Amino acid sequence: MILKQIYIRIIFLGFSWGISFEGSAQIDSLKPIDLEHFEVRGYRELPTVTSLLERSFLMPIGGRKTEVVSIADLPANIAEKTGRQVFAQIPGAFVYDMDGAGNQVNLSVRGLDAHRSWEFNVRQNNIITNTDIYGYPASHYSAPMEAVESIQLIRGTGALQYGQQFGGLLNYVLKSADTTKTIGFENLTSGGSFGLFSSFNAIGGRKGKWTYYAYYQKRVSNGYRENARSESDAQHISVEFAANEDITIKGELSRSTYLHQIPGPLNDQMFEENPRQATRFRNFYTPEIWVPALTIDWNMGANTKFQWISSMIIGSRSSVVFPGNSLLEDRVNPNTLELTPRDVAIHYYNSRTSEARVLHNYKLGGINNDLSVSIRYFNNTNDRNQRGIGTTNTNFDLSVPGGFGRELTLHSHSLAFAIENQFFLKDNITLSPGLRYERGNSTMNGRIDYLEERKVPQNIPYNFLTLGIHGQWFHESGTRIFGGISQANRPVLFQDLVPGDPFARISENLEHSLGYNAEVGIENRKHPKFNYSLTFFRTYIGNRVGNIIDVEDGQTFVTKSNFGNSMNDGLEVWLNYALINAGLMKVSVFNATSYMNGRYVGGSIPSGAENISIIGNRIESVPEWIVRSGVTLEMGRFKSLLQHQFVSETFADPLNTRIPSPDGAVGLVPAYHVLDWNSSFRLSPQLVLRFGVNNLLNSQYFTKRPTMYPGAGIWPSDGRGVVGAVQFKL
Repeated sequence: MILKQIYIRIIFLGFSWGISFEGSAQIDSLKPIDLEHFEVRGYRELPTVTSLLERSFLMPIGGRKTEVVSIADLPANIAEKTGRQVFAQIPGAFVYDMDGAGNQVNLSVRGLDAHRSWEFNVRQNNIITNTDIYGYPASHYSAPMEAVESIQLIRGTGALQYGQQFGGLLNYVLKSADTTKTIGFENLTSGGSFGLFSSFNAIGGRKGKWTYYAYYQKRVSNGYRENARSESDAQHISVEFAANEDITIKGELSRSTYLHQIPGPLNDQMFEENPRQATRFRNFYTPEIWVPALTIDWNMGANTKFQWISSMIIGSRSSVVFPGNSLLEDRVNPNTLELTPRDVAIHYYNSRTSEARVLHNYKLGGINNDLSVSIRYFNNTNDRNQRGIGTTNTNFDLSVPGGFGRELTLHSHSLAFAIENQFFLKDNITLSPGLRYERGNSTMNGRIDYLEERKVPQNIPYNFLTLGIHGQWFHESGTRIFGGISQANRPVLFQDLVPGDPFARISENLEHSLGYNAEVGIENRKHPKFNYSLTFFRTYIGNRVGNIIDVEDGQTFVTKSNFGNSMNDGLEVWLNYALINAGLMKVSVFNATSYMNGRYVGGSIPSGAENISIIGNRIESVPEWIVRSGVTLEMGRFKSLLQHQFVSETFADPLNTRIPSPDGAVGLVPAYHVLDWNSSFRLSPQLVLRFGVNNLLNSQYFTKRPTMYPGAGIWPSDGRGVVGAVQFKL
């Protein structure tokens, strides 16, 4: 028999290589083959969204909806963390595009609030990065997307193991060292419209039992709008020591910071006239967060794994702004011939977390079991200095010659215990019941100048018992049917405890918001041509916290209280079909669609001097439809993706106000379409060129009318811009 050609296809960690050996040789039993001539051709497929392994994070996750987004070769604008591109194939991913060029990731799913992704338990390398779980759970820490290898997402039912958040778990896995080298280097430099320049540099390697990795990133941008400049930099270093075959010890230190000049909100008329204009020129915001961590992994035996992580969040976020809506002009006072003193706020964070987890595989009555047990201790101090009377300067100046109007401290601590057991009823059927118990409290003290007698809760207890159960059936063909239900809660936050003015009050009976996540779905992500995922879900939130009108002794107050309940029933669909997959050419199409019927099923809120029922109204900032579709093309070393996103209209308030207010703070958020194109060309294994056009058709749109930061009103998203990048590895 004469061998003419060998073709080998290798699939590993979600990537695919095809290698062709051409030549001729005589095959004789198992004797070596001598090829006189051979040619090697290799390629990698464009990555798609894959499921997590059945065991991840030392927890059994069978029965849950899980997704992994590979960033390393993703055709996307990662220099500016363009969320609609990064999370393009995650159905239901809703992104706020309003926080400056690449400063934050504002992500939500299933109708939750996307503000700094605070509905998720946000992690980096499995290390928690939420600033303050109870006081303010936003993730102010924000690593550069150039440093990220993949993003792992477990929807709301993942809360059973990793906290009570309705959103679930969002884990950013950083790149790591090439352990085949003593020293390796990577540079990714990007430039583009609106003064964008970003440089990411990393080194890493392995020497004996030691592995190290470090990066430094710097990015500057003038911003799409006037007075919207931002500067950011980030650093990270990790050192890992392999003590023996079973024990590894890893120390990490991460930092991120940025300074953003905030251009101010617009009203609808301003937006129509010129969405790039600014209403502020001396407003600034900056967070600086350090994340030190120590991780110990121990293979205690053939069937038992242990992990202990001790970490901290240390840092601050500061702002100096001329407050007010879009109609209030920041101009020189004719009486003083000076600008008005700005409002200064400085928040300090010091969070300490220690968590241990064990995963043990055992048999009971001949049935395989995966038992996961974890314990977490959290201790935090959150200092808030607000309403400081600042200077009349125009630069970034946090001086407070007039003192702060509010100086408060929230100290929180909690102890949480979780246990879950995955039973293999058959080789292809699992059932996973579990529970989580969390107990602790928050104590607030300090002063508020404008209140003679502060009537706010001084001690907030946390006593949560969270139950859940999940199951799945899977077939060797790749088809999986899964489903589950898990309770969740949203604790009373720091801002819920602080009256905004003398006529605002906090209800003495203020309670945490409680609810659950439920889902059932079917998927197949292993078929060579057609992959799909179909999920029905329900997210119920009871005792939502908001404002109501309260009258006492003839005096009207706005009281922070539990005002109502919401229900979001929806459908998530993901499809990926390979039209052409021949040799070095591949053409595929994808669609990620979500339908959400988010409604209030109980409650009332203020309208004028009375409370109005909102039963049947749509939940604010929850679009009925989010549809993203794309066509990917790969020809040898060239890769390209054309992507379209449609988001239907949303409301800015629970009253579902359609006609915009004069200042643009409430009103309809119109539906919008956005088209993006990104491509890359691999000149060599070490050198890659990237090019993309964001918002190809220059759509003028906005995603939200926020009520908090960065100010009530319209915050336009970026128009058309180009980004080019050069990636070099050594």
